[in-house]
Amino acid sequence: MRSKLVVGLMVALAAVFFISTVAIGQGAGGAKLLCVSKKELKGEQTVASCLAKGERFAIVDQYGIVHILTPEEVELTKAFNPKAFEQRAFGMPYIKLAPPLAPLAVPKEAQ
Repeated sequence: MRSKLVVGLMVALAAVFFISTVAIGQGAGGAKLLCVSKKELKGEQTVASCLAKGERFAIVDQYGIVHILTPEEVELTKAFNPKAFEQRAFGMPYIKLAPPLAPLAVPKEAQ
């Protein structure tokens, strides 16, 4: 009887940890790509079209750490993760509307 109680408690505890981890992950939203030179953007254009016009972008992580991308970093990122630049562009004031960065697509043969 005592072992069943301990097992039940362990399962309940594991479920709580799993749910809290998922909730924290959803709340943080992951890193976002935001325009720093045209703050009024609300998804009217793609990031790629803004970059072609000379706009500057930054990656803002879930902790609020900002990293402004240089032209070289943009080109390297395009080479590794082109989908990141297909998403809609948002200015800094609209961080809550901006989608999280697209995950890196790893080819199946590399896995």
